[in-house]
Amino acid sequence: MRFVQVVHLRIFFKWSLLFCVLLQCESREAEVGFVTCGSLVKLLNTRHNVRLHSHDVKYGSGSGQQSVTGVEAADDANSYWRIRGKPNTACQRGEPIRCGQAIRITHMKTGRNLHSHHFSSPLSNNQEVSAFGENGEGDDLDVWTVQCGGTYWEREEAVRFKHKGTEVFLSVTGEQYGHPIRGQREVHGMSSPNHNNYWRAMEGVFIQPSPDTPHHDEL
Repeated sequence: MRFVQVVHLRIFFKWSLLFCVLLQCESREAEVGFVTCGSLVKLLNTRHNVRLHSHDVKYGSGSGQQSVTGVEAADDANSYWRIRGKPNTACQRGEPIRCGQAIRITHMKTGRNLHSHHFSSPLSNNQEVSAFGENGEGDDLDVWTVQCGGTYWEREEAVRFKHKGTEVFLSVTGEQYGHPIRGQREVHGMSSPNHNNYWRAMEGVFIQPSPDTPHHDEL
C-alpha cells in the first residue's frame, strides 16, 4: 500500500508539471507566494547560478550513491525536486513551509532523497551530498532544515538548507566535474554559513491548499 501511494504521487507530480507547461500557467504560480508542501521546484544556487540536479550516475568514490550536482541549464527535467515532510510527520499538501521546518527534498525522476553523510566530496573534500533511498523512502540523513528570515519560506527569498544529521549547509563552490558529467558543478556540505549556500526556488509547480482536503497527506 505504501509503495502504491508513492508511485501514484510520482505520477501525479509528473503530469502536474506537464499540464502546467502546456498551459503556460505563470498566473497560477504567481498566486502562491510561498514554497508549499508537495510543490515541485528547481532550486538555484544564487552565488554560482546553477540549479540543483541529479541523475542515475553514481559517485566513483565515497559512498558510491547517486550523485548530486549543479547545472547551468534552466530547462533540464533532472533538476526538479519535490518538497516533502520529514519521515513519519504529516505535511499537508499546499501548506506553506515554515522557516526552521525539517523537510525532505526528493528528486522527481529517480525518487531518491537529497542526503548527506560523513564521506568526503570528490573534488573539494567537503562533505559529500548524494541522492539516496528508493521510491521516496530513505533514512534520517535525508532531513534538511529550511533557514530563512521570516515566518514562511517565500518564493522570492534566498534560503539555506542545513542538514539535520550533520549540521552542514548545502553548498556549491564552483568545482567542475569531467567525464561523464563534464561541466557540472560539485554540490557538497559546508560546516559554516556563507554566500555559497544560498538557494532560491525557481521554476516549478507550486501546490495550493485544497479547501476540500482538510486531512493531512503524508508527503
